[in-house]
Amino acid sequence: MSVRIAISALALTLLPLASSSLAQAEDSAEKAKAVTEENGKYFDADGNPTFKIENGTVDWYTFSGYRRYHSDCHVCHGQDGTGSTYAPGLVNSLKTMDYATFLSIVAEGRKNVGGGKENVMPAFGDNKNVYCYMDDLYVYLRARADGAAPRGRPPKKADKPQAAKDAEASCMGR
Repeated sequence: MSVRIAISALALTLLPLASSSLAQAEDSAEKAKAVTEENGKYFDADGNPTFKIENGTVDWYTFSGYRRYHSDCHVCHGQDGTGSTYAPGLVNSLKTMDYATFLSIVAEGRKNVGGGKENVMPAFGDNKNVYCYMDDLYVYLRARADGAAPRGRPPKKADKPQAAKDAEASCMGR
């Protein structure tokens, strides 16, 4: 009998947390909503890059972010941003991390020391294969964090806009 009471008490304690998490998820999805578009790139109400997924087709930048993530990031952060024993899941991190913080960490790296454990995120600010696509990485991980992009390769993608081709050539020095 006391076990049932303890479980009931625990459930009542966790119920507000569950509804709070649901509210946060809904707020995050609303905040990530694309409100403007410029040459195939989408932005939220705050002017941050975001994703656009319609009828299973992802925008080019989300697809590019998927490709870049699985080229340079998944070795440490796990498939589809879910994390590993080596590095945290970015799907969870992007639920609360803002755009500026993301850019700063990717460019400059980060070192966390605590609990007898040291985690080091190397700086990628000099790696053009990452640096030139940081917005794409952010957009992809944001879509994953909001549950808009499922695990795995997106089945359909928009064509690569000329603006993306031009930005890539400029950043890569071509």
